[in-house]
Amino acid sequence: MADWATISSLATAGGTLVLAVATFAAVRSSNRSARVAELALQEQRRPLLVQSRLGVDPEQKIMFVDEHWVRVAGGYASAENRDGNLYLVMSLRNVGAGIGVCQGWAVQSGLTRSTVDHVPEDAFRPQTRDLYIPADDVGVWQGAIRDRSDPGHDEVAHAISQHEPISVELLYSDQVGASRTITRFTLVPIRRDDGDEAARLLSGGRHWYLDRAGPR
Repeated sequence: MADWATISSLATAGGTLVLAVATFAAVRSSNRSARVAELALQEQRRPLLVQSRLGVDPEQKIMFVDEHWVRVAGGYASAENRDGNLYLVMSLRNVGAGIGVCQGWAVQSGLTRSTVDHVPEDAFRPQTRDLYIPADDVGVWQGAIRDRSDPGHDEVAHAISQHEPISVELLYSDQVGASRTITRFTLVPIRRDDGDEAARLLSGGRHWYLDRAGPR
């Protein structure tokens, strides 16, 4: 005769196993959906800074803390040495979906090859002024070296006086401090008809994502 108690126990165990498998699959699918949603939210907030558009984006004017004013047109940058005070300005466009918040910067003379990695994070100079670049809009970045004993002062001053290229790397994030990105720019010396020796063409180079896999 069939042992109905045993059959009932086996049926219950089988049903429990099926339910466990279904629950595991549902949880796994839910976790995957949550990760996809999180990535989508990050992309909605991610800024991406490039050079502004030459001849299209408007000229902008910005003041340094010592009341030194600089004008920079779309697609251009500026590098000046005024009595030992070095002023760097770049006209930028945010082609990303989120607000860009500049966090720090690093500068060196000369062209930097694309095979060279970015400057270590702890070597970036902090921004002393909050600089926000709106999504799908233009903005200005500014940096200055006034201390002649600064390790980078003489190098950058020499590049300015000799009309040599200057590389600037920006560390920036979205408005909540996430989506940290480093972008390398090159300030290329030119000769302008208006005699503005500080003006330089701006060229965006490589981008590095610090909080997730990058574009390459």
